[in-house]
Amino acid sequence: MSELRDENRAEELRNKTVDQLVADGTITSARVEAALRKVPRHIAVPEVPVEKAYSVYEPVVTKQDEHGIHTSSVSAPQIQAMQLEQADIQPGDRVLEIGTNGPNAAYIAELAGPTGQITTVDIDPAPADRAQRFLDATGYTGVRVLVGDAEHGVPDRAPFDAILVTAGAWDIPPAWIAQLNEGGRLVVPLRINSLTRTYRFVREGDHLVSTGAHVCGFVPMQGDGAHRQETLLLRGNEEIALRFDEALPADPSLLNGVLIPPRAEVWTGVTVGRAELIGGLQLYLATMLPGFCTMAVDPDLDTGVVEPNNPRFSMAAVDGPNFAYLLVRRTPDDKNVEYGIHAFGPDRDKIAEQIRDLLRTWAKQYRGGPDPRLTVHPAGTPDDRIPGDRVIDKKHSRISISWPTA
Repeated sequence: MSELRDENRAEELRNKTVDQLVADGTITSARVEAALRKVPRHIAVPEVPVEKAYSVYEPVVTKQDEHGIHTSSVSAPQIQAMQLEQADIQPGDRVLEIGTNGPNAAYIAELAGPTGQITTVDIDPAPADRAQRFLDATGYTGVRVLVGDAEHGVPDRAPFDAILVTAGAWDIPPAWIAQLNEGGRLVVPLRINSLTRTYRFVREGDHLVSTGAHVCGFVPMQGDGAHRQETLLLRGNEEIALRFDEALPADPSLLNGVLIPPRAEVWTGVTVGRAELIGGLQLYLATMLPGFCTMAVDPDLDTGVVEPNNPRFSMAAVDGPNFAYLLVRRTPDDKNVEYGIHAFGPDRDKIAEQIRDLLRTWAKQYRGGPDPRLTVHPAGTPDDRIPGDRVIDKKHSRISISWPTA
C-alpha cells in the first residue's frame, strides 16, 4: 500500500511540474508535454526525495569531483523540456544524446516512437550505468547506452536526424556536423566568451545555422572537448581575477599596475528595469566587445580598488594597457538601474567611451529584438564565405555572429 501511495505521489508531482512548464511557456507542444507526463524520472535518482526529483528548475547533482565541482547531473525538467522543444524530434527519427543519466533518453524515445533509433552516450561509466539501470527498469530497452568520448560522435550509429548535447560545449567538433543528416538539428549548450546558451542549429551543407537560443547552465564537457578558461591575476592586485574564455591578451604584462588611480567613471544613460531580462545585453557585449572577459574579486583579499555590484561576476574588457568593467546604480525613482563603466589605464577615457557607445547601440537598435544568428563553419573557412558582424575562431570552427535589429 505504501508503494502505491509513493507512486501516486510521484505522479502528482510529475503532473504539477509539467503544468508549471506549460504555464511558463517552456513546453509548447502536446508531444513534449505527453512525454514529460509519462516518464517516471524519480526512478533515476532514488537517493533523493521524490520532491527533489520533480523540482521544476533545479537539477539533481549525481556526481562531483574532489573540489566539489559538479561533473554529472540529471538536468532540471525545465532545461530538458527546453531542449526537447528545440530538437523537434519526430516519430522514426534517429537521435544521439551526448551526456546521459536516463530520463532525457526516455523522453527522446517517447518522441521518436517505436520506429526511432535512440543512442545515448557518456564519457563516464557511472552515469551511463545509471542510465542503463533506469531505462531497463522503466521499459525503454530499445535505447542504446554507450560509454565513450562523444567529441567524435558515434559513427556506427550515424547519420542522425537530431543530436542533443547535455553538457556545456566550448566548440562544435567536425563529427557533430558530419554525422547529422542534411536539415538535421543540433541542440547544444555552447559557450561563447563565458556565456552559455542552448542553441538550435540546422545543418546546411558543410555548416550549421542557428534558429533560436535560450539561457541555460550545464556541467562542462569532459574529454577531448574540454576547455578551461584562462585566468589572469592583475599584478599588484591579486584579489582581482580576469577570466578569458577564448585566449589571454597577447601581452598580459601591459596590465601591470593598471589599477593605479585615477580611474574614469562614465554613466551611459542606458537603464533597465530591475526585473528585466538582460541576457541579450550580456551576449551582445560578449560577442561585440573586443577584449571581453569577466571579473571576480576575492572577498578575503579585497582592497576596495574596484567596486563591482557582484564581486563574483562582472562583465569587463581589456585593451592593451587599459581595463574596464561594468556596474550599475539605481535611478532616482528606484524603479530601474543605469549602466556605467569604471576604466583604468592611460587610455581609460577611450575604452570607457567605447563600451558606453556599445551599450547605447544595443539599447537603440537591438534591445527586445530577436536572438543573434550564428553560423558555424569549419576551421579554415575563408572570411569571404562567412558573413556576419563578428567571427570568433575556435579550435574546430569559425562562428559567425549577426545581430538583427529590433
